[in-house]
Amino acid sequence: MKRITLFFLLCLYQFGYASDTQTLVVETMIKTTQSWDKSKLKEYPKGEPEITILNIIIPAHSKLDWHKHPVINAGILIKGQLTVVSDSGEILEMKEGDAIVELVDTWHYGKNDSDEPAQIIVFYAGIKDMPISVKK
Repeated sequence: MKRITLFFLLCLYQFGYASDTQTLVVETMIKTTQSWDKSKLKEYPKGEPEITILNIIIPAHSKLDWHKHPVINAGILIKGQLTVVSDSGEILEMKEGDAIVELVDTWHYGKNDSDEPAQIIVFYAGIKDMPISVKK
């Protein structure tokens, strides 16, 4: 976690860029060129960019259908637990606060084996009129 020092904030305040000396916190959740299974992310598709942000709530004791994403996407598990399973058998166990860079063009599914719903916010860097998910 990176914190702006009090000295820097005082300098900002001195020159009128900050109104008080509260500490600003900027945390990089994830920065990578790979998806969670360590495969390299593919290039962005050509076309008109379209960003989609989904708030997905997965009920307790449920499993999503097999699916894949033709576009790069990343998310943060806001609440609960989630297990992601790829078609090659790789497994990612997620807990509240974990970030994920999803698999691209690889079949996978998520499941919530816990007694509570799981909530994940997912950001898709897509192209207009291109689906963000495809079911098997």
